[in-house]
Amino acid sequence: MNLSGRVVTGSIVLLAGAMAIVVGATEVSLRHDMEASLASSLRAEARIVASALPADSTEWGRAVRRLAGSGGHRITLIDTTGRVRADNEVPDATLPFVENHRTRPEVEAALAGKEGLAERRSVTVAEDLLYVAVRGGPGVVRVAAPYAPVQDTLDRARRAVLWAALLALLAGSVAALIASRSITGPLHRITVAARAIASGHQPVLPVTGIPDVATLVLALRDMHEQLTARFDALRREQARIAAVVESMVEGLIAADARGTVVLANTAARRLLGYPVDAVLPAIDEIFRAKPAREVVAEVRAGGSVTGRELDLEGRTIVASARPLPQGGAVLVLHDLTEVRRLQVMRRDFVANVSHELKTPLTSISGYAETLIADRPGPEVAGRFLQIILDNARRMQRLVDGLLDLSRVESGRWRPVPERLDVASLAREVWDGLGDRIVERGATLALELAPEAESIVTDADALRQVLTNFLDNALRYSPAGSPVTVATSRQDHGIVVSVRDRGPGIPAEHLPRIFERFYRADPSRSRDEGGTGLGLAIVKHLVEAQGGRVWAESRIGEGATVSAWLPDLAAGGDGPGPR
Repeated sequence: MNLSGRVVTGSIVLLAGAMAIVVGATEVSLRHDMEASLASSLRAEARIVASALPADSTEWGRAVRRLAGSGGHRITLIDTTGRVRADNEVPDATLPFVENHRTRPEVEAALAGKEGLAERRSVTVAEDLLYVAVRGGPGVVRVAAPYAPVQDTLDRARRAVLWAALLALLAGSVAALIASRSITGPLHRITVAARAIASGHQPVLPVTGIPDVATLVLALRDMHEQLTARFDALRREQARIAAVVESMVEGLIAADARGTVVLANTAARRLLGYPVDAVLPAIDEIFRAKPAREVVAEVRAGGSVTGRELDLEGRTIVASARPLPQGGAVLVLHDLTEVRRLQVMRRDFVANVSHELKTPLTSISGYAETLIADRPGPEVAGRFLQIILDNARRMQRLVDGLLDLSRVESGRWRPVPERLDVASLAREVWDGLGDRIVERGATLALELAPEAESIVTDADALRQVLTNFLDNALRYSPAGSPVTVATSRQDHGIVVSVRDRGPGIPAEHLPRIFERFYRADPSRSRDEGGTGLGLAIVKHLVEAQGGRVWAESRIGEGATVSAWLPDLAAGGDGPGPR
């Protein structure tokens, strides 16, 4: 039962109880007053009868009938032995047969010198009577009056009081209902407001004139304001934590005591190969590799793992894990794949540079020692000096290439755009190859698209691209074969390609020919005097302008190396064609 029902029911019960008490008390009080009034009247009448009786006992019958006729009450004369001597309700002839009244309580009281009073049903007249007896006449004069009028008056009074009580109860119930609704209405609205607060919505608080309810409303309003401030602070803190977690390079995974993953940042999903919006499996099943599952089992058993290196599908991961106090675990995954790759590249770089410098240095020192020790003739000495000079220049080219590569990789190089004619620059670079062209008997062919004959880009960068592309093509081209420079317009830039008719590049080498010191044919490259840095420099120069490079080849059909360069005059700054 709700509060309104309880208030109304309680009010009805209280009112009904109060009305019952009022009705009962009224009836008792009224009965007592009426009985006292009737008894007083009967007592006075009994004294009158006692004083009016004739001395001749034979006249008592007629006297009581005469006196009773004027009052309408029953008058009985009883001697001291209890025998009835006269009664207006009993014929004189039957008086000897009337039951002795000596033991009647009112008679006993009157004989004892007291005023007798009793209420009972008369056997003689078969009616409820109120008896009053006083000392007088032959012994006791008793006057009796019917009790029915008193009872009728009491019944009428009871009915009147009951109707008044019912009306009062009805009015009280209506008043209780109105009062309860005046209380429960605001309480119901307060309940709705509290539910709105719990669901995170703006509550509508009631306005009430009831002081206690108004105090509750004020307390609820203060609670809402405090909760809102605390939730805002909590959301800001959660946002900061989420931003920190999402910005972590390391992958972070948190699971509860049941093993359900409750947190996984973007780095962790990327490492494990799960989409950002995917629901992750339990932490016991999130890893496929056995060593990683062992780490999870160990930390789930309450242990800690620090810096354990794992191989996850070709990636080198360092995992650290800690159990949580309330159960569950936190895993941190640090991807060292790129670090390991850079370490390998650094070792390879040092080894390659050392190797590239070792050969010319060995030649230089060997021929210099020969010149000092043997002092050969002018012709031999000149040849030795030329070899020393060629190796020194080779070393110079290697150092220059390394410096150029370092400058581009460090970001210190910035393109200086200008409009360039591709055909003129290609011929200029080709002519600069000089004796090698004559030695090879090669020719230059131009296949320039009309819309790609010029481009706005850095002159040195395009010159470096064409120099390395043409130098490599000339190095691998058969004698007397043409080397073709082609251009085409794609997106907001042009593609510059150099095609030769050499032996081609095996497919497994194509993705790596732009790496520093990488050679598909190492022995031939060194014989030709290449440093192994040209294409790497080209790659970095092109990518620094937002372009890209690639190579295509079929064994026995030559190779084509291409660079997509954005036209800086056209606003090209995205990746080129793929």
